[in-house]
Amino acid sequence: MPARHDGGALRGGAPRAVWCAGEYDPHAVSARSVAADLLKEDRPAHLVWHPGTGEIVQLLPITRAARLLGGRIGREGRVCAQLMVIGQSRAPFTGSLLTGIDAIVAWLDAWGVARRWPAGPPLPSPQSYHAHRNRRDWARGGHYGASQVPVLDRPDPGGIDIRRITGPDTPLAAIPKPRVPGTSAGPRLLPPRTRTPDTVRPPQNDPPPPGRPAPLRPASEPVPVGPSAN
Repeated sequence: MPARHDGGALRGGAPRAVWCAGEYDPHAVSARSVAADLLKEDRPAHLVWHPGTGEIVQLLPITRAARLLGGRIGREGRVCAQLMVIGQSRAPFTGSLLTGIDAIVAWLDAWGVARRWPAGPPLPSPQSYHAHRNRRDWARGGHYGASQVPVLDRPDPGGIDIRRITGPDTPLAAIPKPRVPGTSAGPRLLPPRTRTPDTVRPPQNDPPPPGRPAPLRPASEPVPVGPSAN
């Protein structure tokens, strides 16, 4: 079931894989039916996977960009595998059978996708709407949830157990805190502090005691500077 149109040539950079969940009921749909829907919508993924049955449908070669993420972000990396999992973000797919996961991860290994999650475990939904989507983490390459991809506004795949995907030896980064809604994910500027005027002391005319240095006068305040396709 190959797609007619892909997302174009890849732009280079660290290989990565993005795990998505399209809010599909795994008890009601197959990987093939979801793949057909994505083709109709002109949003093909590289793979569509049903973890309950192990059904895997490949729509595009990994050497070309998919269209699931949209825009230029899906073209970043020597590999940017976009994986649609039949599941829902409110019920993470790692809480059930993962039939076929070893074959998928081995395939990603062969294309150089490191078994790490630079942005940490994806947040559960709905907190994942406000996840930090850090460019520095994205540049490192490895595995990501769709909620961790820069410029995207998606909650999936929810709070998945990353060690059930990339193995028990996967290093666990700290779980990221969601950013405050309505703020950017960049640095936050602090307001200037309000200073209390210094108390004026009366002049001290008495000389200091012998052997004791004279008191230092306050200095002025510093100015802050601001392989194959298959």
